Amino acid sequence: MVRNISFMLTTDQVRRRIKTVTRRVGWRNAKPGQLLSGEEKGMGLKSGEKVKRLATIRVVSATLEPLRRLVDDPDYGFAEVVKEGFGDHPTLCLPSEFVQFFCGSHRGCTPETEVTRIEFEYVD
Repeated sequence: MVRNISFMLTTDQVRRRIKTVTRRVGWRNAKPGQLLSGEEKGMGLKSGEKVKRLATIRVVSATLEPLRRLVDDPDYGFAEVVKEGFGDHPTLCLPSEFVQFFCGSHRGCTPETEVTRIEFEYVD
């Protein structure tokens, strides 16, 4: 069975196929080769609202790392925000701004939080 993964905050990046990495609080069971169904929104659907499928993706790698690695290693951080789909964003192209955005959209998350970095490829 293919598991759903929501890209509610990065729907445009997935539609444009410029996002190849996602970070998740949790998702420690993601494994290379696993197929996932990328959805626009997975939770909080209103009555009658249907899941909107964006893409089928295949996990290339899944590793744990502290979110602050993006800031602690600037070269890595700048390369990663591009892979996250924010290379052309006016502010989120900066690793420190991306980390602040991520923490602000994930309750209880801080730069020290260990997150799952999932690299993926599009298969459809």
